[in-house]
Amino acid sequence: MPRFAANLSLLFNELPYLERFQAAARAGFSAVEILFPYDVAAKETRRALVANGLDLILINAPPPNYAGGEPGYAAVPEGRARFQSDIRRVLRYAEVLRPDLIHVMSGYAEGPEAFDCFVQNLQWAADFAPHQQFTIEPLNPVSQPGYFMNDYDLAADVLDQVNRPNIGLQYDSFHAQMIHGDALSAWQRHHDRIVHAQIGAAPDRSEPGRGDTDFPALFDAMDCCGYSGWVSAEYTPSTSRTEASLGWMRQ
Repeated sequence: MPRFAANLSLLFNELPYLERFQAAARAGFSAVEILFPYDVAAKETRRALVANGLDLILINAPPPNYAGGEPGYAAVPEGRARFQSDIRRVLRYAEVLRPDLIHVMSGYAEGPEAFDCFVQNLQWAADFAPHQQFTIEPLNPVSQPGYFMNDYDLAADVLDQVNRPNIGLQYDSFHAQMIHGDALSAWQRHHDRIVHAQIGAAPDRSEPGRGDTDFPALFDAMDCCGYSGWVSAEYTPSTSRTEASLGWMRQ
């Protein structure tokens, strides 16, 4: 069975931010991810992690003015300077938070120029911070129309061109199901590139056990291929209390 982490941007939202860490630990999680932790001082988040014995697996870039703005500039040719500035700011947070992974968001773009820009910016980030592991993640076009990184085969092409050991693929069963119609087959095709996984049911991004994805088969596939990374619960609970949505984890 995979190792499960909690996404504290979506789970335990019935609680104030700094109380979610204790709730996650009490629910049996030993690791968490936080999509955009930038509204709280990094030292406060770090204290909450340490106090509850939690590892921080992943944060997203860009920081912190993403809310209401563009979801990244990595594939936006006219946004190269902004991209580099954002990465530098994220890395300053990472010095305190110590996340295993930073997910680099592509932004809204299309075409060959965007592809080349994305590759070059990822190479720059990987070389600028060689000891930091980065990820890219395909987001489905229904939830994020116009987003450049919107397909797992495209992600594979990007990673081939980037060719850096510290950039890998971030898999999300919700997006994989929405993009390809079969989250399991997307895993099977691309598992050798995957360094982080997230799970949520499609089409409503609720907890595993709902929707179209066969999660027991997906977890078996993860075990069969020797996947040793974390699997983060990144979903919106259908229940008023997150704890009541965690039955899938205890089966």
